[in-house]
Formats: sequence, structure tokens, C-alpha cells
Amino acid sequence: MKFINYLEKILGVDVYALTSLLIFFLFFVGVALWVWKADKKTMQKISNIPLEDSRHI
Repeated sequence: MKFINYLEKILGVDVYALTSLLIFFLFFVGVALWVWKADKKTMQKISNIPLEDSRHI
């Protein structure tokens, strides 16, 4: 029996797919807006985090 056959037997399974897509979309849009509106100095500081020496933290 294929996996899709199990999903067809679950009532309301489409709600889970739409909900997860909506959560992903809202998160993506939220992060994109945050990056677009963030201060340039803050973005520069965040982008340098992997390059900083961890002993000074």
C-alpha cells in the first residue's frame, strides 16, 4: 500500500498541508521584512558573527 493511500483515509489532511504552507510563508515574509527594515549597522554586525574570534565573547 502506498503512502498516499494512508493520507487519503485521514479526514481533513489538507488542512495540515495548508497550515504548514501558511506558517512557512508568514515566517519567510516576516524575516524578509525584518531584513529589509533593519539598520545597516545591525546587519553588518550580524554578518560578521561567524568571522569573529569566539574567545572575546
